[in-house]
Amino acid sequence: MSMSAACLPTEESAVHVESDHDASVALVTVAGPWDRALWQRSSTRLQKCLAEHPEAIIVDLSGLDDPGARSAPTWINARLTAAAMEPPVQLALCVPPDLPLADRLQRLGARNHLPVYAKVRQARVSIAGRLPLTERLSLTLRPDPEAPSLARNLVSDACLAWNLPELLHPSRTVMSELVTNAVEHARTEMTVVVSLRGPGLHMIVSDLCPEPPRLIKPSRVLRGRPLDDRGLGLRVVDGTATAWGTLPTSTGKVVWATLQPRRPGSRVTGLR
Repeated sequence: MSMSAACLPTEESAVHVESDHDASVALVTVAGPWDRALWQRSSTRLQKCLAEHPEAIIVDLSGLDDPGARSAPTWINARLTAAAMEPPVQLALCVPPDLPLADRLQRLGARNHLPVYAKVRQARVSIAGRLPLTERLSLTLRPDPEAPSLARNLVSDACLAWNLPELLHPSRTVMSELVTNAVEHARTEMTVVVSLRGPGLHMIVSDLCPEPPRLIKPSRVLRGRPLDDRGLGLRVVDGTATAWGTLPTSTGKVVWATLQPRRPGSRVTGLR
């Protein structure tokens, strides 16, 4: 398969995901020759992004080598899945207009309400104007011992203001562990955001350390140190949140968690 002149040169297929600082918009970049392997990677990453339920996803296909426009059904299906979520997730594509894929997507997207833009910047501007006015509280914190307490207070304010008493205590617990993890491991200034997402609460902690958090096995109890419980913070998050995960940003990462009112038979899902 020959590389289209309009495509960015790439040595191998790649799918890269990057979030903005409040995890509301995710940018998925797909590059390389379109084949079964790249389709599988792209589908997996898109499913993971949708599970994280951002407000919008931008898929940059500027570096995709797809002269036969065979990837079009993948993006149409992603759009339909995003639109069916509650609340819906906006999805937009970026494709240079001189590529065959752009022409086919314009025709297919017209009836599926799939917006296609020439550049990522144009997609960001357009999406920013269509994002819902989400209830949101934010706070910038230093990596100090007081940071978890301040973050818990922010969550309390949100739950009381948005009439979510059922989520008050579990949300405070999750936020406290996320911020404590950032204080102990990232050791950078962080931004904490709490937003109303459907009937539940979406919380993010954004820091300047690119290394993602890891779930580790609880340490073995040592003689003389029976209370040395390390590495339990993210396990508390994993056991309390409806879903949680992490995404890279241009300056570090965001770690997010969502809590929804519990329904009979509901299960907790960890996304990393």
